[in-house]
Amino acid sequence: MTAAVSHPRSAGAHCALCTVALTLLAAFACGCVTQRPAPAAPVVPSAFEHGGAAAPGAWPAQDWYRTFGSTELESFVDLAVRENADLVQARERVTQADARARQSGAAILPSVDGQAGGTFLAGHSSQGSGHEFDWSAMLSASYEVDFWGKNHATAHAALLAADASRAERDALALTLLAGVADQYFEVLALRERSAVAGANRQAALSLLDAVQARFDAGVASPTELATQRAALDAAQLAAADLAQQELAARAALALLLGQAPEGFEVRGASLESLHEPAVGAGLPSELLTRRPDLMMAEANLRAASANLAAARAALFPSLSLTAGAGIQNPALPATVLTIGGTGPSFSLAANLMQPIFNHGKLRAARDEAAAHERELLAAYRAAILAALTDVEKALTKLEQLDSIRAFESDNVAQSERAFEGAQLRYRAGSGDYLTVLEAQRTLYAARDQAAQYRLARLEARVMLVKALGGGWTGSS
Repeated sequence: MTAAVSHPRSAGAHCALCTVALTLLAAFACGCVTQRPAPAAPVVPSAFEHGGAAAPGAWPAQDWYRTFGSTELESFVDLAVRENADLVQARERVTQADARARQSGAAILPSVDGQAGGTFLAGHSSQGSGHEFDWSAMLSASYEVDFWGKNHATAHAALLAADASRAERDALALTLLAGVADQYFEVLALRERSAVAGANRQAALSLLDAVQARFDAGVASPTELATQRAALDAAQLAAADLAQQELAARAALALLLGQAPEGFEVRGASLESLHEPAVGAGLPSELLTRRPDLMMAEANLRAASANLAAARAALFPSLSLTAGAGIQNPALPATVLTIGGTGPSFSLAANLMQPIFNHGKLRAARDEAAAHERELLAAYRAAILAALTDVEKALTKLEQLDSIRAFESDNVAQSERAFEGAQLRYRAGSGDYLTVLEAQRTLYAARDQAAQYRLARLEARVMLVKALGGGWTGSS
């Protein structure tokens, strides 16, 4: 009996020593399994090539849209943040990502479950009959010892995925705000161009009256009269086309704001009252922390690295510990030794599992995770290049617009002077009709071009603000 009693004890001690040894070995190997060299830091230029156009300004603030000086634009932006369907969906995706991160983090800590049950047993034979009611009320706890860091890596990947979802939401919000500003400016520019077309139509009508009077007096030819009537028709068509474009632009703006186009109104009439904010490009390296799309790409890359660590750890053994305690009847419902009656009961168990043969499934998962990490590393580098390109394109456009500013202003002034002079000479009978007609066309084109030039300058400012991250700070 003594030997029978002592043998299980020595076996248990031996198992305990093995477990301790395995734990120490796992702790030593854990770093080798999960730690990997970080990807090389991206290389960015020291300065922008065309930074002079916006050098005096500061980096855009989070409320950059207020610097244009339009309270209507501010109200539209606030409305878009609340009502835009795409942004609402993005916010809900962030909530889902946070919930997934909490789910993944739960695997790091032990889980506790409550369980209660009852079983009624009854039987009858020639030797007699009997019945029994077995019941139990137990609490059980289970925990997977995270030797290789698999659970921690999975939880960390989920947290990083949630960060990427937040950055994706913010990138969408930045694109939305820039789109609202651009679309609002487009509506005002079309209204301004419509006003120019209306003035051109009125000038054509006035000139037609003069040609008609000269024709009635026998001074003007039928060709001149027909030509001027055709010019008036062309002015009518241009005005109608611009009015249709304005309706389409206003409907597009309503869509961005999450509003129905019916009954949607824009009070602004032109771009004249808007201000151009001074925006500084700063340093290219600042883009890495100030653009949400770059932070999204970086978070996705880091999440992929954590997923790769989890896939590598899945190749190694896993140890699960379980424990249960409570009250049951019978107190010990074992196969060999049963203790009848109601009483406290507890159980302890450990389970060590090592994948041996699964047709390379786990290694294939590891290879997939490694390829995904390399893919996202390339995507991160591409996102950096795209960001640098966006800034350079905006700066180049501003430089080009600044270089022609004086010519644009002088073009309108000279065209107005030429048309006024040609009109006066023609009415006095000393001017040529074709000269008046050409001067009118030139003036209309110059004024229309001036409105488009003002729109281009405002859009270039918005483009630069967006390229610089729009004052993004990574807020939750």
